[in-house]
Amino acid sequence: MDLQCVAMASRSSPKMNLLAFLLWALLPLHLGSPLAGKYWDDHVNDILLDHATPTTQKEKERVERFDISRLNYTAIRLELDKGLDIMKKREGRFFGGTRIPRFITDLGKLLDLEQVVNEIETSIMSSVSCNACKAGVGLLQHYVQSGKTKEDIIKAASGFCISFKIETPRVCLGIINLMADEVVYVVENLVMSPDEICGFVIGDICGTPYNPYHKWRVAFPPVPKPPIHHPQPPPTGMPTLKVLHLSDTHFDPEYKEGSNADCNEPLCCRATSGPVKSPDHRAGFWGDYRKCDTPSRTIHSMLQHIAQLHPDIDYIIWTGDLPPHDIWNQTKESNLNILRATINQLIIYFPETPIFPALGNHESAPVNSFPPPFVLDDYGVGWLYEELAYQWLRWLPESSSPTIRKGAFYSVLVHPGFRIISLNMNYCNNKNWCVILWLLLNSTDPAQELQWLIYELQNAEDRGEKVHILGHIPPGHHDCLKVWSHNYYTIINRYEATITAQFFGHTHFDEFELFYDERNRHRVTNIAYIGPSVTTYYKLNPGYRIYYVEGDFTNSQRMVTDHETWVMNLEEANRIGQPRWYQLYSAQRAYNMRNLLPEEWNRLVYKMAIDDDLFKKYLRFYWKNSVAREDCDSECKKRMLCDLKSGRSNDRKYTCAKITEQVEIQERMDWTDWFFSGFTVTYVWVKNLFSFG
Repeated sequence: MDLQCVAMASRSSPKMNLLAFLLWALLPLHLGSPLAGKYWDDHVNDILLDHATPTTQKEKERVERFDISRLNYTAIRLELDKGLDIMKKREGRFFGGTRIPRFITDLGKLLDLEQVVNEIETSIMSSVSCNACKAGVGLLQHYVQSGKTKEDIIKAASGFCISFKIETPRVCLGIINLMADEVVYVVENLVMSPDEICGFVIGDICGTPYNPYHKWRVAFPPVPKPPIHHPQPPPTGMPTLKVLHLSDTHFDPEYKEGSNADCNEPLCCRATSGPVKSPDHRAGFWGDYRKCDTPSRTIHSMLQHIAQLHPDIDYIIWTGDLPPHDIWNQTKESNLNILRATINQLIIYFPETPIFPALGNHESAPVNSFPPPFVLDDYGVGWLYEELAYQWLRWLPESSSPTIRKGAFYSVLVHPGFRIISLNMNYCNNKNWCVILWLLLNSTDPAQELQWLIYELQNAEDRGEKVHILGHIPPGHHDCLKVWSHNYYTIINRYEATITAQFFGHTHFDEFELFYDERNRHRVTNIAYIGPSVTTYYKLNPGYRIYYVEGDFTNSQRMVTDHETWVMNLEEANRIGQPRWYQLYSAQRAYNMRNLLPEEWNRLVYKMAIDDDLFKKYLRFYWKNSVAREDCDSECKKRMLCDLKSGRSNDRKYTCAKITEQVEIQERMDWTDWFFSGFTVTYVWVKNLFSFG
């Protein structure tokens, strides 16, 4: 059995995420309309309503009304058999009449696939995805149990994917073939209900039925938490370390200027991206704002600029995602070649600079295929971890080799009293369908990584060390599994005096996440900095981050004292033919911050809630000053501010209530001010009119 699987993470193609979601939860519904008779009529309107913010009472009620026990799976399966009989296949393409069958169009209306695509892209799920998941999982279980073969499932899934033009035929067929083994295998071995599965995968909006395998907690040593001492601003005039943060390079060796930048696949700007239909569809010389990754020349330009302008870099943190987004084309060897090429690029410009890497979700092939360590041989991910150990040990001590080879995480003492811990965040990724499929069997701390983290932090606390944590996927992001994220949050809370900074990537945006005391939710305890991407994928300028960290002196807390984001104006570079890298902003100066302690960042979030100009400044930095950035309305603002307060995933009803209320109060005040200012102007005008003469 081929134990590999594919999916995409947050800033990857939403269509590829949809393929993974559809095969697991929706594609079996190619059988036909999943609701029969009166049940369809009663519920189709509920599902097609406008979709509110997740976890609202309205959303919960909509989920509760969706009773999967009333679905007639046998009738649906027979409808699929009928559909498969008339489906033909020639040279890898399905063909037939131009008109999509009625039962498929009805299914599209019911499931609202356009909305599902949007929810997968934004990682903000509603009852639409939840209900589709429950219906699809139940149907898939029935389908497998009825004796249908893997080939039958692949044929049905591929037909669905192609019929709805979710992807091109070659991408549909390739991805589905890669995923089918895992789906069938896990469904055959699962004893969970659709409610349990969808609650685990999608999160709070689907409810979280009790399952002891998914309610695990890490164990802490019997050592009491030290007394809380509020952190103090770093002393002035003391030495600092200068740290470079690189993330999400997504180097594409096949990028070709002038090629089609507006194709219908997850990655464009290649010779294979199809014909260029108009001049404005041509890929730029230095990159493109559309779904294109980073050409070699742009990476070299950036690294040369950094080496010349910042020759005093003390060390580099490198938070993963190296290969491009051509996930249907990738092989183990091609991804290893990207890894080696990217390391060689760094060595050319920083031959003597220490580098501390973290693993991204794109390094495996297929993408996101990170089975737990008990999956061995050809089906495991040891091929990647062995190469990482070989490459990373040029910067890391030999003592880090065992944990890198086991799970791609490590701990290293950088200076006396200062430790860096790098985590493999792929075990928390809820869009890592390979891990999801395995974790559905048992999600308890894959690779024992969190238990190991506690051991490392306890030792650091005992020795009086300060710790920085590196990783790829931010723990509070929607993409991080709830149970994993909540355990991690508890660890940060327990060791808040030891952990003085965290650094992640993955989102491609310039942002951060805050952590709060679990007992006193108003007391902020920690911050995770989320560095900007090098890739422009998508609608972004390329960028990097510079941190200034407390250096070597007595009682140094290793706090970040300031950070700068540097970018290249891609539109200008393509227009004039020359890249210009410049400092976009310094956090302390741009936001007028007294320091960069977590409490000061918390104040900034609440200032942005009532100061729209300040929020617009943050929004411009978030998009790295891209001319292609999207507009942000009131709902978007609330969601983005909520993200900043969410160091724990799938907990927005607690983390976001106060900041959402603050934004809404300000909106009402703005409306009131507008109304009365208009009334005053009108009154004065009328008064002057009648007093004239």
